[in-house]
Amino acid sequence: MLALVVLALWMVPDSKVPQETAHNDLIIEPGEAPQEEELEEIQQEYLEALDIQLQQIAELDPQPVTNNIEDETSVSPVDDLEAAAVQVELSEFSELTAPRNDLLKEVGAFTGDAFQGRGKLARQALVREGGGTPGSEQAVSTSLKWLVRHQNPDGSWNFDHRFGPCQGRCSGHGTLNNAPIGATALALLPFLGAGQTHKQGAYQKVVGAGLYYLARSMKVGSQGGDLRDPGGRMYSHGLATIALCEAYAMTQDKGLLAPAQMAINYTVYAQDPIGGGWRYRPRERGDTSVVGWQVMALKSGHMAYLQVPPLAAQKASYFLDTVQASGGATYGYTDPGSGAGTTAVGLLCRMYLGWKQTDKPLQRGIERLAKQGPSTNNLYYNYYATQATFQYTGAEGERWQRWNTQLRDHLINTQARQGHLEGSWYLREGDHGCQGGGRLYCTAMATMILEVYYRHMPIYGKAAVNVDFPE
Repeated sequence: MLALVVLALWMVPDSKVPQETAHNDLIIEPGEAPQEEELEEIQQEYLEALDIQLQQIAELDPQPVTNNIEDETSVSPVDDLEAAAVQVELSEFSELTAPRNDLLKEVGAFTGDAFQGRGKLARQALVREGGGTPGSEQAVSTSLKWLVRHQNPDGSWNFDHRFGPCQGRCSGHGTLNNAPIGATALALLPFLGAGQTHKQGAYQKVVGAGLYYLARSMKVGSQGGDLRDPGGRMYSHGLATIALCEAYAMTQDKGLLAPAQMAINYTVYAQDPIGGGWRYRPRERGDTSVVGWQVMALKSGHMAYLQVPPLAAQKASYFLDTVQASGGATYGYTDPGSGAGTTAVGLLCRMYLGWKQTDKPLQRGIERLAKQGPSTNNLYYNYYATQATFQYTGAEGERWQRWNTQLRDHLINTQARQGHLEGSWYLREGDHGCQGGGRLYCTAMATMILEVYYRHMPIYGKAAVNVDFPE
């Protein structure tokens, strides 16, 4: 019997469990279940969350929501500088991809992430310091109401608004009626810029329906999630990728994780493998206009802690090298040049891709924009040049104050204020995008210009956020 007991003790394996350390949340041992089971559990969890979202969208009222958004978009009465900070909740995926020092970023103080300014607490101080006014904020609020009135029952928008709820009551319809993905994405960006998401704000159903339309319009393949449409092509894909990434970054909704990452993957695939740019079709030789939206899409994905290969940013910088002139102070369309719009795009991309405020070509380029000043009839140029000027000079710069006062007041004074047109803008000439995109394009672009104070936190200056692409 003693021998049997000894043999039994000798055969029993050591069941001692290794101690967890204070720095390890998970210890993987060789005997644990294989990785396939973990992936299966994650997939089931994602589908369950998506089913809930589908049920919510199914309850969408066919008539667009017309809630008064004044309380949601007006300047917050709370002083941001005295507000208590709120911790950011990052999904498990973000914890794997975010830099460690970014995992403890705070919202409600000026050390937050790149989208922090869209929250109520930050918005008051940023509007005040950046040069916004109650009039500019009211213009944003009214424009969002116009966009709501023109959303289709399926959650989409159309540049040609004669066929939607408007029924032709607004003049200035666009001729581009086969780009619903691009139109929907462009319409969503002003909502997201104002802090309106499918999780919070007065227009949760409106934003949720738009995001759902983008997600279900995605064509998923081995290269990622394709969001092109016949009219917008890679323009539509870039805009839709920005919208999905921004919505995910602002809400950390796991239901948006897969669509946003797949859209980023397709953007990376579609980049010209030789020249580093993007154009209408995947892997085509690039042009500066399409490159601008794709760089912002990659930047939005990076700021959302999605997986963005550093090589994509490096290639984009190489493309900009091929179209720059004056040593990098000006930029052309497909070749070296100095067009107003393409120069504004190129300079903004350079800042997001890592150029420093002290770089001489950037200084000369911004000075050139300042001398030219804002346009009265080119929203595309104004959109990029306003961002470039604000990001470079900051709210305290004299150049920015001159630029902002002139353009801000012009937009406020030219916004439609009566009838079904109320809250919208439309330019008959000067911006070729207005012909194809119509009043929807003009309204979205003008609104985002008036949101510049808080849409993205500054790259340089006291409120700077380090969002450089990894090297």
